[in-house]
Amino acid sequence: MTDLKWDIKRVAGALGAEIRGIDLAKAADDEIADVKALLSEHMVLFFPDQHPTVDEHVALGKRFGQLEGHPHLKNPFTQHPELFELAASAGGIADEWHTDLSFQEQPSLMSILHMVKSPTSGGDTMWTNLCAAFDALSPPMQEMCSGLTALHDAAPHNRPDQIAIHPVVRLHPDTGQKALYVNEHFTRRIVEMNAMESDALLRFLTNWVQNPKFTVRYRWSEGTIGMWDNRCTQHYVLNDFSEERIIQRVTVIGDLPVGEPARWPAWTNSNGRSAASRHDRQLALYLKSQSTAAE
Repeated sequence: MTDLKWDIKRVAGALGAEIRGIDLAKAADDEIADVKALLSEHMVLFFPDQHPTVDEHVALGKRFGQLEGHPHLKNPFTQHPELFELAASAGGIADEWHTDLSFQEQPSLMSILHMVKSPTSGGDTMWTNLCAAFDALSPPMQEMCSGLTALHDAAPHNRPDQIAIHPVVRLHPDTGQKALYVNEHFTRRIVEMNAMESDALLRFLTNWVQNPKFTVRYRWSEGTIGMWDNRCTQHYVLNDFSEERIIQRVTVIGDLPVGEPARWPAWTNSNGRSAASRHDRQLALYLKSQSTAAE
């Protein structure tokens, strides 16, 4: 039925669709339900020619769930507790692959971005399909990753003390698909492995999800709204522009990532000496704090 109402065009083979013919600010409840279904199918959606006000943008986000502001970054222009704003002419953008706020116990469920001002060239965003990335692994690698967890922190925001541990393979609660849930920006180490093993596996997995066959690249225009599911995608902004680029984003509070239970205990230094790496010490302190809290 949606296909008869709107113009829906797939943007890439792996994920992504561009949708025209809907005014998101005036969408009826059944249309929002259709948008949710399309997001489950395509993982990232683009709606050109929307131009919402801040209030319309926030109201749209609330139709998908409770909103949260950014825990660390301040808006340059528009002060609103439920809207995150970023303005840049070069640098200061998320030019590492990441899932939004994965260092939180309940990371962002989805993000809805309004491209307020777009440079004439550059500043594209890429997304990758984490379910396709998992499915393309060999069965032995899938089996091993499904029994592991990973530590994420907010060190890129100068808050390395904000830490969460999530399954390396996350089960999507709506589709039942398995997704690789580690990223180069926020993931620090594999909990059940020693430092060298963790570094090697994380380097492989974070490079693996960047394979072009899993990705889509989108060229923005002013007034476009993009929305994506943070439970099964990562994204990356190309830092190749010099003109001003202004985005406003609302973020839907997430759920607790669920995967298979870890099949091995957290790694500890068996010889009793202090852990060698900063991430080892970080893991030890986190595990100690969790043990103390449980007492």
